[in-house]
Amino acid sequence: MPSIDLNCDCGESFGAYVMGDDAAMLEIVTSANVACGFHGGDPEIMAATFRRAREKGVAVGAHPGFPDLWGFGRRRLPFSAAEIERLVAYQIGAAQALAAYAGHRLTHVKPHGALSNIATEESEVARALARATKAVDPRLVFLAVAGTKLEMAGKAEGLAVAREIYADRAYGDDALLLPRSQRGAVLHEPEKIAARVLAMLEEGAVIAVSGKRVPTGIDSVCVHGDTPNAVAIAAAVRQGVIGAGIALQSLASAQGGCAA
Repeated sequence: MPSIDLNCDCGESFGAYVMGDDAAMLEIVTSANVACGFHGGDPEIMAATFRRAREKGVAVGAHPGFPDLWGFGRRRLPFSAAEIERLVAYQIGAAQALAAYAGHRLTHVKPHGALSNIATEESEVARALARATKAVDPRLVFLAVAGTKLEMAGKAEGLAVAREIYADRAYGDDALLLPRSQRGAVLHEPEKIAARVLAMLEEGAVIAVSGKRVPTGIDSVCVHGDTPNAVAIAAAVRQGVIGAGIALQSLASAQGGCAA
């Protein structure tokens, strides 16, 4: 039976400010990417998120981003590749520590927001992210946007790479995400999103808004935790995947099957 991971970005609340419904999402997904305090999250949120994920049997990863709480890590900041490498290593270390504190184990690393977008296009930044991951723990899975320089960088560094597609984001013909500033870049209709995800899984391709298919391997599907109807979207995707006879399997259990 074919299998797929369903991941979400979570733990992105900060202090008294709530972002998303992590409790509900952790009932649905198989892997969670936990913010590390730079674009969202804090030690209290991180520890609580890792603890709840452990209780629900959800695999966890570090979700490092730019140090940009005001912009939620979605603004492009002028850090050098070397600075980015250390920023990411710092955040992975924090995530490992708080996961251990909560009795859980870090499985993977997935870059967030603008940092991820830059790395899908720029090899130097992608390699910095992969080097940081390898330096902290070479056993960690590198969760990368499918078919991009991130995927290539993880493979070049000898990491286990899991290739992800986005359920709730639209793609251009280059198989990169459309900028959030562009109309239609963020998708909101659960049933249509679930059908689109199934089509991509069945065809083994990213489907652009133009209808163009870009072939790629797919190991994981992401739903953003901060999307207003994220829970409904995640539930629809989960139901659609299971209904199509595809098993759900976390990055922790599927690690051996990731691309290398």
